[in-house]
Amino acid sequence: MIISRTPFRISFVGGGSDMETFYSKHQGAVLSTSVNKYMYISSHRYFYPDQIQVKYSRTETVNNLDNLKHPLLREALRKAGITGGIEISSIADIPAGTGMGSSSSFTVGLLHNLYAIKRKYVSHDVLAKEASEIEIDILGEPIGKQDQYAAAFGGLNIIWFNTDGSVKVEPLYIKSNVYQKLEKNLIMFYIGNQRKASDILTEQKKNASTEDKFNILKQMVALVPDLRTSLYNENLSDFGKILHENWILKQKLASKISNPEIDEIYASGLKNGALGGKLLGAGGGGFMLFYCEENKQEKLIHALKTYDTFDFKFERDGSKIIYFADEYI
Repeated sequence: MIISRTPFRISFVGGGSDMETFYSKHQGAVLSTSVNKYMYISSHRYFYPDQIQVKYSRTETVNNLDNLKHPLLREALRKAGITGGIEISSIADIPAGTGMGSSSSFTVGLLHNLYAIKRKYVSHDVLAKEASEIEIDILGEPIGKQDQYAAAFGGLNIIWFNTDGSVKVEPLYIKSNVYQKLEKNLIMFYIGNQRKASDILTEQKKNASTEDKFNILKQMVALVPDLRTSLYNENLSDFGKILHENWILKQKLASKISNPEIDEIYASGLKNGALGGKLLGAGGGGFMLFYCEENKQEKLIHALKTYDTFDFKFERDGSKIIYFADEYI
């Protein structure tokens, strides 16, 4: 058996600039971190060498790779050159559709596992690039590249999306006390309403070609170096305020990013101690993140007592193989 572990991520500012409709014309950037919630992919030699069995929310057993209905599994197996004799299953700490990049963590972790079977070392950059190719180029999902790179590399980074299609990951080396304080001053609430991000992202992708939405994305990208400066200058109050500015801009990108319930939750957060925040992912539901100083969080939790808090910590490892049993040829 081989087991890969790949983190989920929190994106702070710049989301949407990782889509080709934007970065092909203007450099995009996001500032994000991976967290200690993971996607686990396990693979095992299957008893029947000419068959593939995969287990996710359902179980599929096929004799031909083309008959596999799960698109990410099918295309990752195809890319790795594995056509039979394998059983694959997945377990996640967080459900899909909650805004923390689950599909990309799945794809990155799956590729990492499959290449381990083949005894092939692949860099984090290659994992992210190939996961992006599967999701965006082969399967045509209306998504960007940030999730794949955040999941593969791990850590607190700025991810730059260049107009030639290349991607650069810039790690942020902030002081440990600032890192720990930032972690403690972030609080997350699960507000429910799991959603399929593609509907919102399709509209956002279409809107990005209009001048006003394109200019909004440019403003969001400009917040990325400002957020970096707040961390290096140890000014976390500015971090919270920049999160707020980004959220105000993001809501203008597509009609379903927010709704009256989300607006009410966010307004209550600001009223009860938070300096800023955002809904994670494309929008519509999932996790609401706030920057709120630790000594004010009790008041915030009481104000939003209808919703469960969700504990997390930052992580630095990215995708890794955590178990390797020498059973494959």
